[in-house]
Amino acid sequence: MTRLCFVCLGNICRSPMAECVVRALADARGAGDRVHCESAGTAAYHVGDPPDRRTVAAAARHGVRVDGLGAHFTAARFDDFDLVLAMDRANLRDLQRIARGPEDLAKLRLFRSFDPRAPRDAEVDDPYYGDARGFEETYRVCRDAGEGLLDSLFPR
Repeated sequence: MTRLCFVCLGNICRSPMAECVVRALADARGAGDRVHCESAGTAAYHVGDPPDRRTVAAAARHGVRVDGLGAHFTAARFDDFDLVLAMDRANLRDLQRIARGPEDLAKLRLFRSFDPRAPRDAEVDDPYYGDARGFEETYRVCRDAGEGLLDSLFPR
């Protein structure tokens, strides 16, 4: 079982979308029993809150259910995961700052680094202050990066 955690700032938009999109993609490939997905935020702003309604709606338009409650990523959580996937460089820096050493640092990657069509160091932009189009774009980016991630974990 490969254990994945998707991390953004507040854990109500990008990271829960990535978590649920990758889970759905893994299920569709028949690899759902080989991957465990969670998400968290580098900040504790939304601990216990449900995902943003726009995240839920955008994913639902593609048949993906987004649920769960906001969680905070702490240094101890590195022990729970094989890969910790940051949505952007600021999240990656925050995670690097709390890493306890080389083992934790080795688990960190930018999520979009798995999308072979994405530019180097590409990020998942935060749609929070935008409209529904931004959430649709976040879905597309998560789908593409998720496909690349699963290709790297479970080559076809």
